[in-house]
Amino acid sequence: MDTTERQARYFPDADWKRTTPREAGLDPTKLQGAIDHAIASENKTPRDLQLNHQQTFGREPFGDAIGPLKDRGPQTGVILHKGVIVAEWGEPARVDLTNSVTKSMLSTVVGLAHERRFIRSVDDTVREYMPPVQVYNPVSLANKVDRMKGSDFLELFDSEHNRKITWNHLLRQVSDWEGSLWGKPDWCDRPTDPNGWGTRPRNAPGTAYEYNDVRTNVLALAALNVWRRPLPQVLKEYVFDPIGASNTWRWFGYENSWIVLDGLPVQSVSGGGHWGGGMYINAYDMARFGYLGLNRGRWKERQVIPESWIELALTPTPVQPSYGFMNWYNNKDGNLLASAPRSAFGHRGVGDNFIYVDPQNDVVAVLRWIQREKTDEFVRRLLDALQCPAFASP
Repeated sequence: MDTTERQARYFPDADWKRTTPREAGLDPTKLQGAIDHAIASENKTPRDLQLNHQQTFGREPFGDAIGPLKDRGPQTGVILHKGVIVAEWGEPARVDLTNSVTKSMLSTVVGLAHERRFIRSVDDTVREYMPPVQVYNPVSLANKVDRMKGSDFLELFDSEHNRKITWNHLLRQVSDWEGSLWGKPDWCDRPTDPNGWGTRPRNAPGTAYEYNDVRTNVLALAALNVWRRPLPQVLKEYVFDPIGASNTWRWFGYENSWIVLDGLPVQSVSGGGHWGGGMYINAYDMARFGYLGLNRGRWKERQVIPESWIELALTPTPVQPSYGFMNWYNNKDGNLLASAPRSAFGHRGVGDNFIYVDPQNDVVAVLRWIQREKTDEFVRRLLDALQCPAFASP
């Protein structure tokens, strides 16, 4: 995108421009077919997310919810074409849990720390940035004698294995970090062999991919200590306020994920809703984040996220090519969406919550509470509506 084209781009203010599909050059009938498909494909799990948790992640070892959960809304969506809203349905203003789309917000605040040289290189080991972390526990009932051999601090990177872990390893879910955080051992997340998981040989950092929310929360705690301020404040000041997001989103941690930071209690947020918590946000704000990515981190005249960081975030992980940094999924191998261009990418969280970003077609689509296996058909129908010659843009 050259300078002239960048200057001509539309970016929404608080009030978002809307137009009809026909005026935007889309086939209205085909677009409605895509929307009808999405609505008919609502996730079949309960809208009561506390009940849903007990039926899914709550069945895992140490699976109790320790962060807030609320009932979700219906299948919902927003479609942008050239930054303008051409379709919306469901309850797009509803603030709902977005699950692991939160991870993309987490990796973004790590990128902003990197831009400011709080993190000199993503290939630095995390250990060299980590102070001793004191858990905030104002009413401790533990017997001091019983704690004589225990540490008063969290030391997350002191084992021989964990000392080798870099920021890059954590961002790409290839660290194989070992330990427990907030009462959750690393093996309890989607365990394959819980009986032997804690004693198995560790994979060298960078050699094996495993999607793991305990390790995501380790990254969140490390980022909190680098920024030395709550991560929701960082995201608000440097990302969501500049792109005109609403004031209704909230980023939660757990009831026990509090530390003492510079003499104050501060909550370390979670990177998703695996045990509750994470990002609660509406579909319009999700669309703004997707449109920011489509524009390579630029919003109006401001470079909100460094373009170089987005390049890194979308660079394939060697042992899991469709995964980049924390839920920046690329489509270079077609594994994300078979019907989408290879230049497309997205942010995905269970439920399914999905932000589809398509620079080639200048489209962003937010889908909430859709069956994951139905997403590709929606995208196929959406792109068919865009490419109909009878309604092609001049």
